[in-house]
Amino acid sequence: MRTRRRGTRSQGAVPQRRAASGRMRAAHRGRENCAAVAPPTCSRSSHAVPGDALPNESPETGASHVTHAERTIRARIISGQYPPGARLRERELSDDLGVSRIPVREALTRLTAEGLVEISPRRGASVRNLSLRDVAELFDLRLSLEVFAARRAAEVCAAGRGGSRLSELMEVAEDATRRGDVHEITAANTALHAEIVAMTGNRLLRTALQPSLGLVQWLFTLTGGLDPRVQCSEHKDICAAIHAGNPDLADALVYAHIERGRGPSLATLAGVLPAE
Repeated sequence: MRTRRRGTRSQGAVPQRRAASGRMRAAHRGRENCAAVAPPTCSRSSHAVPGDALPNESPETGASHVTHAERTIRARIISGQYPPGARLRERELSDDLGVSRIPVREALTRLTAEGLVEISPRRGASVRNLSLRDVAELFDLRLSLEVFAARRAAEVCAAGRGGSRLSELMEVAEDATRRGDVHEITAANTALHAEIVAMTGNRLLRTALQPSLGLVQWLFTLTGGLDPRVQCSEHKDICAAIHAGNPDLADALVYAHIERGRGPSLATLAGVLPAE
């Protein structure tokens, strides 16, 4: 009789263990999906630009621990809380962010792909030492990709597709500029540029530019002394050309916008960043 009772308990426990295992697998898949689909926009509630997270944001907001660690570390790099060359030790970040070292390690790997973090075998992870050459090359990349993206986005609007999200982001950028909120200005401007690329529907183009968005926002922050009202005015002209379905004008305005910012940006950073 004792053997039969133990068998009954064991058989009853198997479905419970299987159910619990299924719930754990489902929760794990949910966390992975959350980390994989976060799009580059500027609303904290459901969309996020690189860096669009509060420095001490809680990991218990629905986002995965990896996404929480990635956004928080990125925000601290862009804001200067973690300066260029600063060591990013997994144990310290784990304790600070309230997550295990595994999400921190994955977050650092993602930020390495964006060019914000460097990982060396002996020294470990550290904030990238940005140089003037890096900034010049970033402008070259933007001239190649974003100018083409503006042309294609205008063609999309001319065909009667898309444009509403771009209008929303332009309103966010204007509001941030009126309030003089430096963090929101850089986040909104980055989201605006990212949306123009997204409007093309070109997956390869989006994949090519996506890794540089963190560097773009870092650059916007480093050159925060430039008049944001001028930037906002130029963005409005670009958006108007895209919405009007005028690819030639959108192309020319984005080229001028990026090239016009090159000289002042390099001059501002000349006394801050090394040449190479």
